[in-house]
Amino acid sequence: MPRKYLILLVITLGAVALDQWTKYDVVGSLTTRFDGLETTGERLKAMYGSDVPPPGVDGRHFRAKRSVEVLESFLRLRYEENPGAAWGMFRTLPREVRGPLFHVVSIGAVILIGYYFTKLSGKDPKERWALWGLSLVLGGALGNYIDRVARGFVVDFVQAHWKDQAYWPSFNVADMAICVGVGMLILDAFVRKDPQPGARA
Repeated sequence: MPRKYLILLVITLGAVALDQWTKYDVVGSLTTRFDGLETTGERLKAMYGSDVPPPGVDGRHFRAKRSVEVLESFLRLRYEENPGAAWGMFRTLPREVRGPLFHVVSIGAVILIGYYFTKLSGKDPKERWALWGLSLVLGGALGNYIDRVARGFVVDFVQAHWKDQAYWPSFNVADMAICVGVGMLILDAFVRKDPQPGARA
């Protein structure tokens, strides 16, 4: 297997695995979804099965039972559900519209990432930012897509805030992977920028 595809495989699968593991742990720790379930199989079925309960009065399908303060007045772990895109965009669209839209966007993103990845030689050291960046973006996109296919909403749990007066939209490990990956791709655009005509090599 060419080295670049090994990098893609390891980073993408690593991002997906870490994302899904943290979401599984958050559902178990911060919601009542796994209460009374003793085996891992039962918990996985409750997490990924089709018998998702209807939303409660707070709008969540899984009932939250607690939150965890990580940095008082700045950061907490709190279970949230996002049926929309990044930062909750399009969450108000009807489910019959929202579902197909996200399927098309997610599949399109995977195809686009794959196309650009095949253009990399995998031998130029300057391509490392693109190799890692594309792999992280793909892993993040797949992590959130798994949520949408399984439940129709994405599990978020990191809430940054300023003394409960201002909030950053809740996010998860997949979102972090996408943001870091995009940052690496921006850096790659500068590192591998074509020299200006007439510039000395």
